[in-house]
Amino acid sequence: MRIRFTKMHGLGNDFVVIDGISQAPPLDPSSIRRLSDRHFGVGCDQVLVVERPKSAEADFRYRIFNSDGGEVAQCGNGARCFAKFVREKNLSSKSWIRVETLRAVLSLEFASDDEVEVDMGIPVHSPNEIPLQMPEAAPSYRLDLDGEAIDFAAVSMGNPHLVMEVKDVARAPVEKLGPRLESHPLFPERVNVGFLEVVDAHWGKLRVFERGAGETLACGSGACAAAVTGIERGVFESPVKISLPGGDLVIRWEGRGTSVMMRGPATTVFEGEIEL
Repeated sequence: MRIRFTKMHGLGNDFVVIDGISQAPPLDPSSIRRLSDRHFGVGCDQVLVVERPKSAEADFRYRIFNSDGGEVAQCGNGARCFAKFVREKNLSSKSWIRVETLRAVLSLEFASDDEVEVDMGIPVHSPNEIPLQMPEAAPSYRLDLDGEAIDFAAVSMGNPHLVMEVKDVARAPVEKLGPRLESHPLFPERVNVGFLEVVDAHWGKLRVFERGAGETLACGSGACAAAVTGIERGVFESPVKISLPGGDLVIRWEGRGTSVMMRGPATTVFEGEIEL
């Protein structure tokens, strides 16, 4: 079966985006892994699929598959690419659309021809909902990793995030600690691991080891998690520029009970077809 796709990226976090309205792509884990493979497939961090909504309050259904084949509930960089895709494919002419994910309905708005602002929803701090195996919510937590104490903050942006502060993000032990923290028993659904360097009250530098994908050039939900946990701990003030290896995102958050707003670019790279 031949499937049409578009290759896109948000600050280097790259995606294979598929119109699942006009075609019926196979979405089993083996097909997703083949699409994502950078040697034998197209190559990407995540596969995004546009489908008709199940809910009357949404314009589209937004499905996200990590490169390991697993389906997840959130991808902020992907959401911006999703919005640009539906406009370029003439699936919608609206300047503001709502899309349903596994766990929430997101609002996407074109801030300009090159940038999209995403309402990422209200962050979740309850350990039971992150999920994080801690007795109660706190601004920071501590875990033991082979005798080493790791201090971190945690929040869910529709997917679980651990954020640890480091002095120099360029020298952060992402490759060493990322996979070990991702699968730590405290996080029963695994976790995205963020390494954050605080530059000043409105600027932070971040690297993210993403659950099911490894380190990526950018992680939108990870940038939101870094800003939220930093504001909670008093090291940031809104708005916050989060600089990732692939570029910058601007995050606005006014505190508990309010949505996180993320603004950044989305880029189309090329169109293609692949036999699956």
